[in-house]
Amino acid sequence: MDIKNKTALVLGGIKGIGKAIGLDLLRAGANVATTWFDWEESLHKMKADFSRTGPNHMIENINLLDTDQIPGLIEKVIKKFHRLDILINNIERGGWPIVHGQYTAGQWDLEMATTLRAKQWVFASALPYLKNSENSVVINFSSIAGITGRTGPASNLFNEGYSAANRGISLLTETWARMGAPQVRVNEIMLGIFETRHGPGTRGWGLLSGAQKKAIIDHTLMKRTGTTDDIVRMVRFIIEDAPFMTGSVIRLDGGYCLGAESVGKMPEGVL
Repeated sequence: MDIKNKTALVLGGIKGIGKAIGLDLLRAGANVATTWFDWEESLHKMKADFSRTGPNHMIENINLLDTDQIPGLIEKVIKKFHRLDILINNIERGGWPIVHGQYTAGQWDLEMATTLRAKQWVFASALPYLKNSENSVVINFSSIAGITGRTGPASNLFNEGYSAANRGISLLTETWARMGAPQVRVNEIMLGIFETRHGPGTRGWGLLSGAQKKAIIDHTLMKRTGTTDDIVRMVRFIIEDAPFMTGSVIRLDGGYCLGAESVGKMPEGVL
Protein backbone atom coordinates (compact mmCIF):
# COMPACT_ATOMS: atom_id res chain seq x y z
CA MET A 1 0.00 0.00 0.00
CA ASP A 2 1.08 3.53 -0.76
CA ILE A 3 0.19 5.38 2.45
CA LYS A 4 -0.10 8.80 0.83
CA ASN A 5 -3.69 10.08 0.75
CA LYS A 6 -5.01 7.02 2.58
CA THR A 7 -7.02 7.46 5.78
CA ALA A 8 -6.05 5.85 9.06
CA LEU A 9 -7.97 5.58 12.32
CA VAL A 10 -5.57 5.21 15.23
CA LEU A 11 -7.15 4.41 18.57
CA GLY A 12 -5.47 5.69 21.72
CA GLY A 13 -3.38 8.40 20.12
CA ILE A 14 -2.91 10.70 23.08
CA LYS A 15 0.55 9.37 23.96
CA GLY A 16 2.94 6.45 23.67
CA ILE A 17 2.42 3.87 20.96
CA GLY A 18 -0.77 5.26 19.42
CA LYS A 19 0.62 8.77 19.22
CA ALA A 20 3.89 7.61 17.62
CA ILE A 21 2.01 5.61 14.98
CA GLY A 22 -0.41 8.44 14.24
CA LEU A 23 2.36 10.99 13.79
CA ASP A 24 4.36 8.63 11.57
CA LEU A 25 1.40 7.97 9.27
CA LEU A 26 0.67 11.69 9.12
CA ARG A 27 4.27 12.37 8.12
CA ALA A 28 3.93 9.70 5.42
CA GLY A 29 1.06 11.61 3.82
CA ALA A 30 -1.97 9.85 5.30
CA ASN A 31 -5.06 11.45 6.72
CA VAL A 32 -5.14 10.49 10.39
CA ALA A 33 -8.08 10.33 12.75
CA THR A 34 -7.14 9.50 16.31
CA THR A 35 -8.91 9.14 19.64
CA TRP A 36 -8.30 9.87 23.28
CA PHE A 37 -10.18 9.40 26.55
CA ASP A 38 -7.81 9.19 29.51
CA TRP A 39 -4.61 11.15 30.25
CA GLU A 40 -6.12 14.58 29.62
CA GLU A 41 -2.95 16.18 30.97
CA SER A 42 -1.24 15.03 27.75
CA LEU A 43 -3.90 16.50 25.44
CA HIS A 44 -2.28 19.89 24.89
CA LYS A 45 1.00 18.34 23.77
CA MET A 46 -0.83 15.80 21.62
CA LYS A 47 -2.70 18.55 19.78
CA ALA A 48 0.47 20.58 19.34
CA ASP A 49 2.45 17.62 17.98
CA PHE A 50 -0.26 16.64 15.49
CA SER A 51 -0.77 20.22 14.33
CA ARG A 52 2.98 20.66 13.84
CA THR A 53 3.24 17.41 11.85
CA GLY A 54 0.46 17.98 9.34
CA PRO A 55 -2.99 19.51 8.83
CA ASN A 56 -4.84 16.41 7.64
CA HIS A 57 -5.90 15.04 11.00
CA MET A 58 -8.77 14.97 13.44
CA ILE A 59 -8.72 14.25 17.17
CA GLU A 60 -11.82 12.83 18.83
CA ASN A 61 -12.61 12.41 22.51
CA ILE A 62 -14.59 9.20 22.94
CA ASN A 63 -15.20 6.56 25.56
CA LEU A 64 -14.92 3.40 23.48
CA LEU A 65 -16.46 1.38 26.32
CA ASP A 66 -19.74 3.05 25.36
CA THR A 67 -20.30 0.98 22.26
CA ASP A 68 -23.23 3.14 21.15
CA GLN A 69 -20.73 5.94 20.38
CA ILE A 70 -18.56 3.88 18.06
CA PRO A 71 -20.65 3.98 14.84
CA GLY A 72 -20.75 7.77 15.19
CA LEU A 73 -16.96 7.90 15.42
CA ILE A 74 -16.60 5.97 12.16
CA GLU A 75 -19.17 8.21 10.49
CA LYS A 76 -17.20 11.32 11.51
CA VAL A 77 -14.05 9.87 9.95
CA ILE A 78 -15.87 9.09 6.70
CA LYS A 79 -17.56 12.50 6.64
CA LYS A 80 -14.22 14.30 6.97
CA PHE A 81 -11.94 12.11 4.84
CA HIS A 82 -14.45 10.16 2.66
CA ARG A 83 -12.66 6.85 3.12
CA LEU A 84 -11.07 4.47 5.64
CA ASP A 85 -8.05 2.36 4.70
CA ILE A 86 -6.12 1.65 7.90
CA LEU A 87 -7.38 0.73 11.38
CA ILE A 88 -4.87 0.65 14.23
CA ASN A 89 -6.71 -1.15 17.03
CA ASN A 90 -4.57 0.17 19.85
CA ILE A 91 -6.79 0.00 22.90
CA GLU A 92 -6.25 -2.04 26.02
CA ARG A 93 -6.47 -1.99 29.79
CA GLY A 94 -4.17 -4.05 31.93
CA GLY A 95 -3.85 -4.29 35.67
CA TRP A 96 -0.30 -4.81 36.93
CA PRO A 97 -0.19 -7.16 39.92
CA ILE A 98 2.43 -4.89 41.49
CA VAL A 99 0.05 -1.91 41.09
CA HIS A 100 -3.43 -3.35 41.59
CA GLY A 101 -2.78 -6.42 43.70
CA GLN A 102 -5.65 -8.88 43.89
CA TYR A 103 -8.40 -8.51 41.30
CA THR A 104 -11.66 -6.77 41.99
CA ALA A 105 -14.69 -7.54 39.83
CA GLY A 106 -14.63 -3.97 38.52
CA GLN A 107 -11.00 -4.18 37.41
CA TRP A 108 -11.59 -7.54 35.71
CA ASP A 109 -14.63 -6.23 33.79
CA LEU A 110 -12.79 -3.03 32.80
CA GLU A 111 -9.88 -4.99 31.33
CA MET A 112 -12.14 -7.34 29.36
CA ALA A 113 -14.37 -4.55 28.06
CA THR A 114 -11.42 -2.41 26.93
CA THR A 115 -9.07 -5.05 25.59
CA LEU A 116 -11.68 -7.19 23.79
CA ARG A 117 -15.14 -5.65 23.52
CA ALA A 118 -14.08 -2.22 22.29
CA LYS A 119 -11.89 -3.76 19.58
CA GLN A 120 -14.79 -5.91 18.37
CA TRP A 121 -17.23 -3.00 18.09
CA VAL A 122 -14.76 -0.73 16.33
CA PHE A 123 -13.90 -3.42 13.78
CA ALA A 124 -17.56 -4.25 13.12
CA SER A 125 -18.40 -0.58 12.50
CA ALA A 126 -15.33 0.00 10.33
CA LEU A 127 -15.44 -3.16 8.22
CA PRO A 128 -17.89 -1.99 5.50
CA TYR A 129 -15.76 1.08 4.81
CA LEU A 130 -12.51 -0.88 4.93
CA LYS A 131 -13.94 -3.28 2.33
CA ASN A 132 -14.87 -0.37 0.10
CA SER A 133 -11.19 0.57 0.01
CA GLU A 134 -10.35 -2.78 -1.65
CA ASN A 135 -6.83 -2.59 -0.21
CA SER A 136 -6.97 -1.93 3.50
CA VAL A 137 -5.21 -2.99 6.69
CA VAL A 138 -6.23 -3.69 10.27
CA ILE A 139 -3.55 -4.05 12.93
CA ASN A 140 -4.54 -5.36 16.34
CA PHE A 141 -2.22 -4.82 19.25
CA SER A 142 -1.88 -7.48 21.93
CA SER A 143 0.62 -8.52 24.58
CA ILE A 144 2.86 -11.53 25.12
CA ALA A 145 0.87 -11.89 28.33
CA GLY A 146 -1.39 -14.02 26.12
CA ILE A 147 1.49 -16.51 25.89
CA THR A 148 3.32 -16.18 29.17
CA GLY A 149 0.47 -15.55 31.59
CA ARG A 150 1.48 -14.56 35.10
CA THR A 151 4.76 -16.45 35.20
CA GLY A 152 8.49 -15.84 35.47
CA PRO A 153 10.02 -12.35 35.69
CA ALA A 154 6.83 -10.85 34.24
CA SER A 155 4.71 -12.11 37.13
CA ASN A 156 4.55 -8.57 38.50
CA LEU A 157 3.48 -7.15 35.11
CA PHE A 158 0.78 -9.49 33.76
CA ASN A 159 -2.23 -10.76 35.64
CA GLU A 160 -4.57 -13.59 34.69
CA GLY A 161 -7.43 -11.54 33.26
CA TYR A 162 -5.18 -9.40 31.10
CA SER A 163 -3.40 -12.54 29.89
CA ALA A 164 -6.69 -14.25 29.02
CA ALA A 165 -7.96 -11.18 27.18
CA ASN A 166 -4.79 -10.97 25.11
CA ARG A 167 -5.02 -14.61 24.12
CA GLY A 168 -8.54 -13.78 22.94
CA ILE A 169 -7.26 -11.01 20.67
CA SER A 170 -5.49 -13.60 18.52
CA LEU A 171 -8.80 -15.38 17.96
CA LEU A 172 -10.35 -12.09 16.87
CA THR A 173 -7.44 -11.50 14.49
CA GLU A 174 -7.92 -14.86 12.79
CA THR A 175 -11.70 -14.51 12.55
CA TRP A 176 -11.51 -10.97 11.21
CA ALA A 177 -8.95 -12.01 8.60
CA ARG A 178 -11.53 -14.46 7.24
CA MET A 179 -14.27 -11.83 7.35
CA GLY A 180 -12.17 -9.17 5.64
CA ALA A 181 -10.52 -11.20 2.89
CA PRO A 182 -9.52 -10.48 0.23
CA GLN A 183 -9.95 -6.70 0.48
CA VAL A 184 -8.88 -6.31 4.11
CA ARG A 185 -5.67 -7.70 5.62
CA VAL A 186 -5.91 -8.23 9.38
CA ASN A 187 -2.75 -8.87 11.39
CA GLU A 188 -1.63 -8.62 14.99
CA ILE A 189 1.46 -7.27 16.71
CA MET A 190 2.02 -9.03 20.03
CA LEU A 191 4.14 -6.74 22.15
CA GLY A 192 6.70 -7.60 24.79
CA ILE A 193 8.07 -5.10 27.30
CA PHE A 194 8.17 -1.60 25.78
CA GLU A 195 9.12 1.82 27.06
CA THR A 196 5.50 3.01 27.25
CA ARG A 197 3.80 -0.36 27.79
CA HIS A 198 4.93 -2.44 30.77
CA GLY A 199 8.40 -0.90 30.63
CA PRO A 200 10.40 2.18 31.68
CA GLY A 201 8.28 5.29 31.91
CA THR A 202 5.22 3.48 33.26
CA ARG A 203 3.98 3.61 36.82
CA GLY A 204 4.35 -0.12 37.37
CA TRP A 205 7.95 -0.23 36.16
CA GLY A 206 8.82 2.39 38.73
CA LEU A 207 7.51 0.13 41.51
CA LEU A 208 9.79 -2.76 40.55
CA SER A 209 13.04 -3.28 42.41
CA GLY A 210 16.35 -3.14 40.58
CA ALA A 211 16.60 -6.93 40.79
CA GLN A 212 13.11 -7.37 39.34
CA LYS A 213 13.89 -5.08 36.41
CA LYS A 214 17.18 -6.86 35.78
CA ALA A 215 15.43 -10.23 35.75
CA ILE A 216 13.12 -9.02 32.97
CA ILE A 217 16.01 -7.68 30.89
CA ASP A 218 18.07 -10.83 31.49
CA HIS A 219 15.12 -12.93 30.30
CA THR A 220 14.99 -10.95 27.03
CA LEU A 221 17.39 -12.16 24.35
CA MET A 222 17.99 -8.65 23.02
CA LYS A 223 18.87 -7.47 26.56
CA ARG A 224 16.73 -4.35 26.40
CA THR A 225 13.14 -3.18 26.41
CA GLY A 226 11.50 -2.12 23.17
CA THR A 227 11.02 1.41 21.86
CA THR A 228 8.11 3.05 20.09
CA ASP A 229 10.32 3.26 17.02
CA ASP A 230 10.52 -0.56 16.97
CA ILE A 231 6.72 -0.62 16.84
CA VAL A 232 6.37 2.10 14.22
CA ARG A 233 8.77 0.23 11.93
CA MET A 234 6.72 -2.96 12.25
CA VAL A 235 3.48 -1.11 11.56
CA ARG A 236 4.93 0.41 8.41
CA PHE A 237 6.18 -3.00 7.27
CA ILE A 238 2.72 -4.56 7.65
CA ILE A 239 1.01 -1.70 5.85
CA GLU A 240 3.47 -1.18 3.02
CA ASP A 241 5.43 -4.37 2.47
CA ALA A 242 3.31 -7.40 3.43
CA PRO A 243 0.55 -7.68 0.80
CA PHE A 244 0.24 -11.47 1.16
CA MET A 245 0.10 -11.55 4.96
CA THR A 246 -3.20 -11.77 6.79
CA GLY A 247 -4.35 -13.53 9.94
CA SER A 248 -0.78 -13.49 11.25
CA VAL A 249 0.40 -12.82 14.79
CA ILE A 250 3.84 -11.20 14.90
CA ARG A 251 5.61 -11.46 18.23
CA LEU A 252 7.63 -8.29 18.79
CA ASP A 253 9.23 -8.99 22.13
CA GLY A 254 13.01 -8.99 21.73
CA GLY A 255 13.00 -12.71 22.39
CA TYR A 256 11.36 -12.55 25.83
CA CYS A 257 9.12 -15.55 25.16
CA LEU A 258 12.14 -17.65 24.22
CA GLY A 259 13.65 -16.85 27.60
CA ALA A 260 17.25 -16.65 28.65
CA GLU A 261 18.12 -20.31 28.18
CA SER A 262 21.45 -20.76 26.45
CA VAL A 263 22.17 -23.23 23.67
CA GLY A 264 24.62 -25.84 24.88
CA LYS A 265 27.76 -26.84 23.06
CA MET A 266 27.16 -29.59 20.51
CA PRO A 267 28.36 -32.92 22.02
CA GLU A 268 30.75 -35.11 20.03
CA GLY A 269 28.30 -38.02 19.94
CA VAL A 270 29.09 -41.73 20.12
CA LEU A 271 29.33 -42.71 16.43
